Amino acid sequence: MRIIPRTEVEQLLPVARCVPVMRQAMLATSAGDVTLPIRQFMPIPDAPGKLAIMPGTLGDPACFGIKLVCKYDRPHGDPLGTHVGMVMLFDSVKGVPLAMIEGSSLTAIRTSATSALATDLLARRDARRLAMIGNGEQADRHVHAMRAVRNIDHVTVWGRDPARAGMFAEKIGRKTGVTVNVANTPAEAVAEADIICTTTSARDPVLRGEDLQPGQHVNLVGAAIPAAAEVDDEAVSRSRFYVDYREAAMAAAGELLGAIERGVVTEEHIIGEIGDVAGGKAPGRESNDEITMYKSLGVASQDLAAAHAIWQMAETQNKGTTVDLLD
Repeated sequence: MRIIPRTEVEQLLPVARCVPVMRQAMLATSAGDVTLPIRQFMPIPDAPGKLAIMPGTLGDPACFGIKLVCKYDRPHGDPLGTHVGMVMLFDSVKGVPLAMIEGSSLTAIRTSATSALATDLLARRDARRLAMIGNGEQADRHVHAMRAVRNIDHVTVWGRDPARAGMFAEKIGRKTGVTVNVANTPAEAVAEADIICTTTSARDPVLRGEDLQPGQHVNLVGAAIPAAAEVDDEAVSRSRFYVDYREAAMAAAGELLGAIERGVVTEEHIIGEIGDVAGGKAPGRESNDEITMYKSLGVASQDLAAAHAIWQMAETQNKGTTVDLLD
């Protein structure tokens, strides 16, 4: 098996290359060619963290595996970040391990690439102005991901800490050459946006439905537990709502579950999974005035598809470290 570290994950699977990989993964997910137990969390006694466990199978390419992620509260700027882990990839035919791949970068790449897929399927074709609500790693990743599918020429960012938001804007502007402005409020950030990405750690809504404009597309990325929500009920009810995996959404999509609990919408508010949109089995945007919203939770099929693509390229390019567990 190959052990593939972060630097080689970044080289082997940049976000633009990952978008078609995620398209195939989401097609397989919506077609049922996967096994996707709902992720589990195990608290770590006497420590500020928990272990996330995400097993699964994928039919094509035929593989299975598990992602193990340690989620620990760490200060901003800590080199370890909040997520440390790995994806273990196995061959389904022989049942042998193929690779152990650094999980934090893989997760960041596949998450932003799937948002890019949803954006490509749902956003207006002429969308070019991006609003980022949040200024952490996923915000950085999502700027590059959105640029992979749309001609983004302007970015506005909002963050709780204006100084950090300013540093983020300077960094993104330097990397991309795109104009990046800092907004004082989330409402100001999204006022003229075509595409909005929320990538915060907020437990309560930071963006209100009354602040959304006709024709916008929204990617909800930050909240991943039932008790957290980045947008309010009005934002959910005003939008055509899409998910990555319906079963996961009904277990953990806080924005949707809260709106359902309060009687604002029902489960039928979900137009479809993004894989069904890609496969032509669910309708996407039907007019330039609609607000579309994609709820990202992340599923093991995405991890497995990304891991397999990384492993294949590592085999071709002889990257990573090869070990024989039976030696």
